Amino acid sequence: MLKRVFIQLACCIGVFGCCLCSYVNTQNAVTRLRLEIPILSSELNKLKEQNNRLKYEIDLFESPEHLMQLARCSEFSHLKYPTLQEVLTVSEAVILPKSPIEKEKDLPILKWNLAIGAKQ
Repeated sequence: MLKRVFIQLACCIGVFGCCLCSYVNTQNAVTRLRLEIPILSSELNKLKEQNNRLKYEIDLFESPEHLMQLARCSEFSHLKYPTLQEVLTVSEAVILPKSPIEKEKDLPILKWNLAIGAKQ
């Protein structure tokens, strides 16, 4: 009888020890992840700051003043905005033939403007 109680007590202590080890391992993993959060947060803030800086540089490059300065440079002097005679207009019917479903709906024909190039 005493031997049986001792075996049951040893089994209970063993199961409790296993559960305790599992709990400690889980808490260690959670603590490790919590320690990584500030590092990842600072990296994220750096990336956001760099992203904002790059957006600002893009906005500066695409600003009308800068584009006008580029247009005055000799490297880009051959570029110009196409005139109305140089723009070819193609109807949508030529680009995409109508399917039977679209023919039933009688959709209006849209026109697309395509620049055919700049003359020098």
